[in-house]
Amino acid sequence: MVKVTHLTSVHSRYDTRIFLKECSSLAKKYQVSLIVADGKRDEVKNGVAIYDVGKAKGRLNRIFQTTKKILKKAIALDSDIYHLHDPELIPIGLKLKKMGKKVIFDAHEDLPKQILTKPYLSPILLRRLSKIIAKYEAWSCSKFDYIVTSTPIIRDKFLQFNPHTLDIKNFPILEELTSESIKWDEKKNEICYIGGITQSRGIKEIVQALGYIEKDIKLNLAGNFIERDIEKEVKGYKEWSKVKEYGFVDRQKIVQILRDSKVGLVTLHPLISYQESLPIKMFEYMAVGIPVVASNFSLWQEIIDKENCGICVNPLDREEIAKSIEYLLSNPKEAKEMGKRGRDAVLQKYNWRVEEKKLYKIYEDLLR
Repeated sequence: MVKVTHLTSVHSRYDTRIFLKECSSLAKKYQVSLIVADGKRDEVKNGVAIYDVGKAKGRLNRIFQTTKKILKKAIALDSDIYHLHDPELIPIGLKLKKMGKKVIFDAHEDLPKQILTKPYLSPILLRRLSKIIAKYEAWSCSKFDYIVTSTPIIRDKFLQFNPHTLDIKNFPILEELTSESIKWDEKKNEICYIGGITQSRGIKEIVQALGYIEKDIKLNLAGNFIERDIEKEVKGYKEWSKVKEYGFVDRQKIVQILRDSKVGLVTLHPLISYQESLPIKMFEYMAVGIPVVASNFSLWQEIIDKENCGICVNPLDREEIAKSIEYLLSNPKEAKEMGKRGRDAVLQKYNWRVEEKKLYKIYEDLLR
């Protein structure tokens, strides 16, 4: 049987894109392994053999020591195809290529552009570093058998130096989210935000927007605060009394929160890495039939306007966010119709079944 190994030194073993979607889908056809570095030991789940090389002690240790352990394990597995998920694993991919292996690099984001957003380095140094990384990325990735990207924008960049490039988007798994949801008039007067909680993902503006809404509502907040200083600040806002904090919850609880809510929020700040992304949470909101209030980035607005499934706002404008939420809560018939149109769009095209077929095609091409 064909052996496939996915490798990550950064992501969690149950990462939605890597494990729940790509590895679990491929395990239906191939013998799939996943190498991780989290210190949680080996296991088999969803037909995927997960191998743990141990958690790194700091970033430098991860880059220089953990990657060596990952390479050693990858070689020991002797797979037919290796699928890398982190830029720091690119040197491993080059070594595996020299051994005659098929290698796929999965670009989750545009690294050279993301580097430019780092606040702890000077702008001049950032620009130089970004250019160096861009050149290395182009040179190294031109040698790989295939490049997989998470968005069309990143795909178009990689196509300039590797014609074997295809986008596999992080669209929802239909079976998980699109079973019959509760009736609209049985929903609670609640809105929701699902995902990692940071300043750049709009938590300050979201919470403060609640103060501009006259209706008695609650914000369902599911996810972990990543920045402790921001957590302390936000929890000190008077509007925090309108927040139901769940912390990190499992997928079953997320589905319940989504079904209880009437509006889904994805008002990320206008950073380059966000503007060119396709956030999974936006499509999950659509999948359960609730309208979205999203940042007015051109890529997102094109989808939301085309499907007429929500409202786009300036993510830095608390009052605009509040007005959009209040409009949807005050017009339940229109909000329900927006939610239905979003759900229909996910059922037809913005779903993992569509992307899964593209993933299978890549592997079939490589195995010919």
